[in-house]
Amino acid sequence: MPAGSTIVAIDPREKIVLFIDGANLYATAKAIGTDIDYRRLLAEFQGKAYLLRAYYYTALVEDQEYSSIRPLIDWLDYNGFSVITKPAKEFTDSAGRRKIKGNMDIEMTVDALEMAPYFDHLVLFSGNGDFTALVAALQRKGKRVTVASTLTTPTPMIADDLRRQADFFLEVATLAKTVGRTHAVDRPAPTTEDQD
Repeated sequence: MPAGSTIVAIDPREKIVLFIDGANLYATAKAIGTDIDYRRLLAEFQGKAYLLRAYYYTALVEDQEYSSIRPLIDWLDYNGFSVITKPAKEFTDSAGRRKIKGNMDIEMTVDALEMAPYFDHLVLFSGNGDFTALVAALQRKGKRVTVASTLTTPTPMIADDLRRQADFFLEVATLAKTVGRTHAVDRPAPTTEDQD
């Protein structure tokens, strides 16, 4: 199967892991007008192969009394996801606007490489081109990698080099037909601007 293929071939005998860049998947789902039902997302992959673990990465603004993403994080934590968070960094941009940055790339990369001996196939929910080197490193270790993002938006949400490097490409708009909701009722918006 050529790199960047749109058909995901998950062998039922494989041990798979999901690595979800929370802010990136949220932005992708919002751009295609859907909301991810995380319970159905887990069930979808549990039905395809042995799902070893599902990781959800996000940065949190620690000094806020209430974070709009906290209910989602708590739900994921109690419902089969391993949630990895870190404090977001606050800064003021050149126009004087308050910005929040919470990049989880390093944490995701280190965790994926450390877990590599235990899985066969990694499904990466991110379109961030910074993960291209991670995908190549995992492939050198004999792992297969699927990247989940979208090409259906006017500007693709996935970096071309990442899509080319991946063994398979999973279109989130297609996946949303089974794991999406058209109305964002239960899902709070993340508070980080982590789209690289």
